[in-house]
Amino acid sequence: MSYYEEESSRLSPIAKIGFAGAFCAFALAAGVFYLHHKHRRAELAAADNVDPSVLADPTVAAFIAGSSKGASAGTTVNSDVTGSVPPAGETSSAQLGPVSGLPMPRFVSLKPDRVNVRQGPSRDQSVSFIYQKANLPVEVIAEFENWRRIRDSEGAEGWVLQNLLSGKRTALIAPWSKQTTLPLYSRADLKATANAMLQPGVLANIKSCSANWCRINGDGFDGWIQESYLWGAYPGETVD
Repeated sequence: MSYYEEESSRLSPIAKIGFAGAFCAFALAAGVFYLHHKHRRAELAAADNVDPSVLADPTVAAFIAGSSKGASAGTTVNSDVTGSVPPAGETSSAQLGPVSGLPMPRFVSLKPDRVNVRQGPSRDQSVSFIYQKANLPVEVIAEFENWRRIRDSEGAEGWVLQNLLSGKRTALIAPWSKQTTLPLYSRADLKATANAMLQPGVLANIKSCSANWCRINGDGFDGWIQESYLWGAYPGETVD
């Protein structure tokens, strides 16, 4: 008889029942823990009016599941910012942010010249990268309490505090373009005089947009450019 067989034979029926009972108790406790957190997650999501698409983000789901305070984890900011308005006739079909009630996605800009972008909507989450230039245009694509998930012109995404965003409208001149320069016109007309030639990626302030043209200005330039050459304004969007 081997060592394991000999030791096994020495276990009394009561001891064997004890081991089985301990295993069952452990399995039951694990099941209760899972169901409790599943219920807690649904409860917090309903209380905070968290959009299902936001919960699909694993960082948000993990944050909610691990939070015992729910909405108290951050103070909701009601004075959200945006200059983006969906084109006429599309407002009713636009997705609205569960916190702000504003359209998503929407363009905003970075307020300070240093913004930490985190992996999840909490100061406890790791910083993925840092923006180091104020007024860069970004899109708000999700909301959770006083955090906003943003996306930049290169497709990078992450979470920032809402108070680091501004309603000031800015844009990048065709960052995708392979052209050396793009014309800035004296008026909203392709036949107008080009009063400046701008390189792709130049940062500009949006003064207004209508009829697929935008009036922009920046360091040493002011004029009109076709809206399709801007990353920071939606096609057909009107900006006053």
